[in-house]
Amino acid sequence: MRGSMSTGQRGPEAGVDAAAGTDTALAGNYTIMVIDDSKTIRRSVEALLTREGFGVITAIDGFEALSKIADHRPDLIFLDIMMPRLDGYQTCALIKHHRVFRQTPVVMLSSKDGLFDRARGRIVGSHAYITKPFTRDELLHVIAQHRTVIDLEPVND
Repeated sequence: MRGSMSTGQRGPEAGVDAAAGTDTALAGNYTIMVIDDSKTIRRSVEALLTREGFGVITAIDGFEALSKIADHRPDLIFLDIMMPRLDGYQTCALIKHHRVFRQTPVVMLSSKDGLFDRARGRIVGSHAYITKPFTRDELLHVIAQHRTVIDLEPVND
């Protein structure tokens, strides 16, 4: 499903996921955007995060993402680097130059694991970098790290 939004449902299994350090009872209040031109990656990450109780918004590329970010105001963004039209570096830079979204954590996703790619991601404002293929625990760990930071920051709108 292109550009879909899912909201996680809390069930009796809600609680703390010790392996990932996430509180699944609170995950429903947290929205994550997944931007990737790969339908397989978008669907698998969306399914995994929805099962964990997160709200998920997907976008096929940077252009679609930029229009959806303003509407949905995600709490965290997973962003593929290699995409047609507007790559992940350009998309991240545009997100970070907007005052409303400057503090939104952006996590770069890439099959490249080079130092140059990681450095370039940091230069444009990404908060973390995950190499594909990634695991459920890697995704949830990054979410838990950035969620803690967001919860501690004062709101200055």
